Amino acid sequence: MSANELNIITRTRGEVMADKDLTGENLFLAWGYPTAIILFIEFLAAANGAGRWCHWLWMAIPVIGTPLMIYFLRKDYNRTHRRTLNENVILRMWIFIGIASCAGGLAMGLADLFKLCYSSFQGLLLGMGCYLTGIILNFKPKTVCGIIAAAFSVVPLFFQGEFWPWQLLILSVIAVVSLIIPRHLFRIHVKQYNSFES
Repeated sequence: MSANELNIITRTRGEVMADKDLTGENLFLAWGYPTAIILFIEFLAAANGAGRWCHWLWMAIPVIGTPLMIYFLRKDYNRTHRRTLNENVILRMWIFIGIASCAGGLAMGLADLFKLCYSSFQGLLLGMGCYLTGIILNFKPKTVCGIIAAAFSVVPLFFQGEFWPWQLLILSVIAVVSLIIPRHLFRIHVKQYNSFES
């Protein structure tokens, strides 16, 4: 085998290894950070006696998350020019979770049930999504984070009435556990795998 052929193989292998980092995992951050930060701001506003307007701050999450999601999806697809079956399943599942979250939040807000059960509903969706993503990727830390987030989703039910703002803080923590932490753990895992393979 000639030196030129070896250079081509090495370069191609490097490109494939670079593609491994682009698994759609940035979507976890695109939704995780806006969700955690905005819910924390909503918690502070509600805990300090802000009016009913603060109950709708959560709508900023899809306004910020959707453009970020589109950006990362295009970036990933332009680099790899393909999506695996697992990536498609995970992507469609999280799109469904996003739509269900927004539709559920809107319906519960209009029906005045938002304070009663939305935080638990949202927390359960995030926990299930994280758990199933971990199962599909065969990545146990993500599965464990999903179980923890789903278990935490029942906690907001115990904070009703004047304690309602604490639901928002708990949901913010659930977003960190189910979206932000798993993504960073997976990134570390991918880097270790790449360095082991190279």
